[in-house]
Amino acid sequence: MKQTMLQEKYPVFIAEIDKAETPYQSVDEVVGYLKDKIASNPKVKFIGVFDHYEHTKRIEGEINPEIKAAVDVIFCFGFALPNPQVLAVRPRSIGVADMGNKFVVSFLEAPMKPANEAMEAWVKGLRDTV
Repeated sequence: MKQTMLQEKYPVFIAEIDKAETPYQSVDEVVGYLKDKIASNPKVKFIGVFDHYEHTKRIEGEINPEIKAAVDVIFCFGFALPNPQVLAVRPRSIGVADMGNKFVVSFLEAPMKPANEAMEAWVKGLRDTV
């Protein structure tokens, strides 16, 4: 997993996982895995799955031809509400893109360490659980 700055301002964690490195062979299987991880943490609430590929295709937007499927798994850690401004960085999501022979899994760095640690562990757990 690597951390990069997307568009020079968004700190993003990205993992490229070859399908040979994971038992999951479809976006739906990866989503199921992530939903299980979310459900197993009592401080995290699953919100939904947004099919970004379907949406972009429906509005006739541009899609990189290498992308076969793309979704965001949306959830919230919500440990505290110290001020109303924190709502700007919630909820969280993990993006899952099927690139044919691999998945690209990404998430925006959260403003709290426990959330980042959990999301990083979930993504790393996709690899080599064969």
